[in-house]
Amino acid sequence: MRDGIASLLSIRPGIEIVGTAVDGRDAVAKTLELEPDVVLMDVRMPEMDGVEAVAVLRGRAPECRVVMLTTFDDEEYVVQALRAGAHGYLLKDLPAE
Repeated sequence: MRDGIASLLSIRPGIEIVGTAVDGRDAVAKTLELEPDVVLMDVRMPEMDGVEAVAVLRGRAPECRVVMLTTFDDEEYVVQALRAGAHGYLLKDLPAE
């Protein structure tokens, strides 16, 4: 799924994919290493979930914008993610526009 999303985004003008991650810990490590402007983060991941990863990044990479991109349409996840510091919450099944 993440490779597909990366491929779709990489063909858009002005978007450069600098990396992908296999889990929350990897996402934090790669964000600190690669210093992207924006991170798309899933809510549920092994090792460290997205909400915890966002909270870590708020403290260690506050300039990076994190948008949750997930299949979980659950108000509790939305609230947790935004409280942890996510800048937005998108569902994977939303229309492209």
